[in-house]
Amino acid sequence: MCFVCGRENPIGLRMRFYADGEGCVHADYVPREEHQGFPGVMHGGLVTTMLDEIIGRTAIASDMWCMTAKLEIRFKKPVPIGAPLKLKGEIVKKSNRMLEGRGEIRLEDGTLAVEAIGTYLRIPDAQMEEYKIALGGWRVD
Repeated sequence: MCFVCGRENPIGLRMRFYADGEGCVHADYVPREEHQGFPGVMHGGLVTTMLDEIIGRTAIASDMWCMTAKLEIRFKKPVPIGAPLKLKGEIVKKSNRMLEGRGEIRLEDGTLAVEAIGTYLRIPDAQMEEYKIALGGWRVD
């Protein structure tokens, strides 16, 4: 039932994520009308949510399950409703307990619309195993 990735969540984004084999995770998405803040523009909170998720998925793809500690967003262009978006997440720095990641959303023409830098903390092993069991299908394709 994850809001971003839950494939059976009727009110969620139902995003799919793909690892490129080079340490980055990607997603394609087309925002729907119900995702707008201002007319024709995706709500900034949902944009932030997608960036948080793609950076988190990059951590998962490198087998580091973590939660967001800090996230900084820079909005450069409005994110339009109904137009294809390309998202990318990558690890900037990684230690045993912490990960710094970067995410971006590009418009159909390749223009950078939004970027994020985040700090994520590793979930303790016992809690991580509990989450993996409960989430089951939470994955990067």
